This record gives sequence, C-alpha cells and structure tokens, in this order.
Amino acid sequence: MSAAPQAVTAGPRPARRPFALRLLARPEVGVLLGAVAVLVFFLIAAPTVRQGGSMATVLYQSSTIGIMALPVALLMIGGEFDLSSGVAVVTSALTASMLSYQLTVNVWTGVTVALAVSLGVGAFNGWVLVKTRLPSFLVTLGTFLILQGVNLAVTKLVTDNVATDDISDMDGFGQAKALFAASFDVGGTEVKITVVWWLVFAALATWVLLRTKYGNWVFAVGGDQDSARAVGVPVTFTKISLFMLVGFGAWFVGMHQLFTFNTVQSGEGVGQELIYIAAAVIGGCLLTGGYGSAIGPVFGAFMFGMVNQGIVYAGWNPDWFKAFLGAMLLGAVLINLWVRRAATRR
Repeated sequence: MSAAPQAVTAGPRPARRPFALRLLARPEVGVLLGAVAVLVFFLIAAPTVRQGGSMATVLYQSSTIGIMALPVALLMIGGEFDLSSGVAVVTSALTASMLSYQLTVNVWTGVTVALAVSLGVGAFNGWVLVKTRLPSFLVTLGTFLILQGVNLAVTKLVTDNVATDDISDMDGFGQAKALFAASFDVGGTEVKITVVWWLVFAALATWVLLRTKYGNWVFAVGGDQDSARAVGVPVTFTKISLFMLVGFGAWFVGMHQLFTFNTVQSGEGVGQELIYIAAAVIGGCLLTGGYGSAIGPVFGAFMFGMVNQGIVYAGWNPDWFKAFLGAMLLGAVLINLWVRRAATRR
C-alpha cells in the first residue's frame, strides 16, 4: 500500500511593507507635505494670498524657477550638477537680443542662434566632464566664471552699456512674446503662460523618467556609471544630453525674460543656480545621484514662490527670504534623510 502523499507546506511569505512606508519611499512625498504646510501657513498669516491675483503671482514666480529646476533635477539624478545654469539664462537672452538688434534681423533669428549657443554650452560642459572625469563642480564653476565675464564684457563692447537695447519694435517680437511671455485670463485673473509651460515640461519629464529607456539610463548613470557602462548604458551620451537639457531650460527661461522686459541686464543670473539646485534638493533629489523625480522639484519650486511672495503679502521684511530659504533647504535634506531611512526600515 503506497504511502499517502505528503502535504506541501509553503514557506513563510515575506512580509509586505505597509502602504505608508511604500508611499514614503517616493522622493516627492516629503516635499508635497512641506508645500502643503507652507501654503496653509501663508493662507493664515497673509490673507492676501487667498486672492486669485496673488496666487497667480505665486505660480508665476514658481514657474520661472521650476522650468529650470526640472532639467537641473534630471541632471542631479544623473549624478551631476551645473553651477553655470543661472548665468547661462542671461547668456541666452543677451545672445538673442544683441544679435537681433545689431544685425536688424527678425527676432526669431536671434532666438534660434541663442538656442544653438545654449545647447552648445551644455554640450561643452558634458563633453569636458566625460573626457576629463573632473567633478561637475569644477567644470561648471569654470563655465560659470567664463559666461559671467563674457556676458558683461561683450555687452559693453557691443552696446556701450551694461544692458541690451529695447527690441520691442522689431519684426517677430509679438509672435515670440506670445510663445514665451504671454498671459491669458482665467476667471478674471491674469495667468502667465510660463505656468502652463512649467506643468507641460514637468509632465514630459515625468514620462521620460518613468516610461522610457532614457529614464532608466539617467537613474543608472547616477547610481553607478561604471556598472551602467558595463551593462550597455551609453554613459557619455546620457551625461552630455543631460547637460544639454539644462542648456535648453536656460534658453527657454532666457527667452521669457527677454520678451517680458524687452531688454536684458548683463550682470543678472548670478546666484540663481543655487536656487535651481536647492529646488531640486528640496524636491527629493540627492546630490550623490541615482534618486529623485520630476514631480518633487515642482513642489520645491512652488515652495520657493510661495515663501518669496508670501513674505511680501504678510508685510514682513523681505530680507528674511534668504533665512527662510536656508531653513527650507536644511529642513528638506533632514526630512528626506528621515523618509529614506523610514522607507527602507523593515
């Protein structure tokens, strides 16, 4: 008589992590909670913020930071950062303005050349980085100083002034302004077109990171570029293209500034690179690379815009903005550290 078949006993299932911990593992969750807290605080402390026009101003301030913070965040996920991004914005605007005015050509010619210059600066940064393996801090610091000096020296040489000439009466200005600096009405409130572009770019960046092979490459080179190269990731292409994306962002924001104010001050842009990097860090990106999202910097930029304008609407001394900025940055880093430890804890 054959023995009865033995019952197969399954081994213990690995414990499923609680939903709250899985949610905390997302890099944008911490900054979302922070953004909500800042918004609620200023809704209470500064009742003016509750008005539609005030919120439109906050969103506009946030968008001008956020458009640049997005490619800066992608670059940081890829393991690098760019100290030249702030002055690169001004370089782009100066190129388009001076070329159009001095050669008396349609402004779209200047816009196109400015795009080529911005992409070229990004490609140069990336190429030097991958060829020399120098830290991106040193490479982009050098580019920052070069662009800062060139912006001022060339502007003085060409215009005999520190600012460019007004181009508002030139051919193509109206069309370019409609693309880069227009406004539209929403329920009686004027909203800047940059808010729309900001959200469109954020959606596109999110899709690229989460749904494309290129997004996998970005995370891979940021985590360990040698291992990424060993499994076939085109590290050189990925690094250079990320710097070129920063160049594209600098071009877009530069065009917005030019067609909003019709002229450009050559000494502007210094210090903005720290704002863009801080928005990305507050948004959950790591300086060491390999971790982050495109949505987090959106909330990070919103926090900047909210604090910047909220202080004004509350009637406080705007000199406190830098103190708030430092506190937000330090707080975000500590919160992100706590969130990652909590998310990885059993």
